[in-house]
Amino acid sequence: MSAAPITSTDWPPYLDEATLDRLIRQWLAEDIGPGDVTTEATVPPERQARGLFLAKANGVVAGLQVAARVFQLVDPDVHVRWHQADGSRVTAGTIFGTVEGRARSLLMAERLALNLLQRMSGIATATRRLVERVRPYGTKVLDTRKTAPGLRLLDKWAVRLGGGTNHRLGLYDMILIKDNHIVAAGGIREAIEAARRYREQHRLDIPIEIEAQSLEDVDAILATGGVDWILLDNFARHLPDGTLDVEPLREAVRRIGGRFHTEASGNITLETAEAIAATGVEAISCGALTHSVQALDLSLELTL
Repeated sequence: MSAAPITSTDWPPYLDEATLDRLIRQWLAEDIGPGDVTTEATVPPERQARGLFLAKANGVVAGLQVAARVFQLVDPDVHVRWHQADGSRVTAGTIFGTVEGRARSLLMAERLALNLLQRMSGIATATRRLVERVRPYGTKVLDTRKTAPGLRLLDKWAVRLGGGTNHRLGLYDMILIKDNHIVAAGGIREAIEAARRYREQHRLDIPIEIEAQSLEDVDAILATGGVDWILLDNFARHLPDGTLDVEPLREAVRRIGGRFHTEASGNITLETAEAIAATGVEAISCGALTHSVQALDLSLELTL
């Protein structure tokens, strides 16, 4: 797989080459500043080197094309070759790519490239595990806005590469009425009706989702109607003995009866996901995929 420019089919719909390059240049400026003094002090400018990308843990690699762009923006003469594709599995000990060029360029780009690779691969790995856990039930795995500031587009791309579904990018592409919106609007009916008026007045082609925190909330939403999604928040609860009670969630899904899309959030972990998916809920969302990232252990080892 070449590290040449990313083809149009590889990009997620919310990211383009110009945006990615702008972000990478900001991050390079943050890291290199006026110059990499260690590299300039110790490495001859004409020295050439080769680097091997090594997986030190099992997982899903993601961000390969992003890492390649880091090297290319540091030095267009650097050549990166991947032996795996974005979103593919690797096992510990796998060499999944190589990079060749001026040693100074490789060293200046190394840390940023690895930071992005490790984070995106960690997100993709966690997503893939969750997706596989709920696959027998046909349940979608959604991401959230609980991303690192400045890294949202890459965090969400990593979820996508892991097999998850991007739910919304920000505050602008879905009306998601949460508990505090309901309080500020004066109630469930008032919030839904105001949202519908706003969408109509502004001619927006975006969905409306509203959060429910109890079966009474579900009944109030059903009585009002006019939404596309119902977010069932913390309907699966841990009991004092440590078991997970999913019956309230199962009952909420039964009452909704397929009239609206359903999303469950809260207490979503690899251990609880299957029981939650088994209630028939259409999708589960998990903020931990992006807000509590365990980076995949990857390294770059240079040789001359």
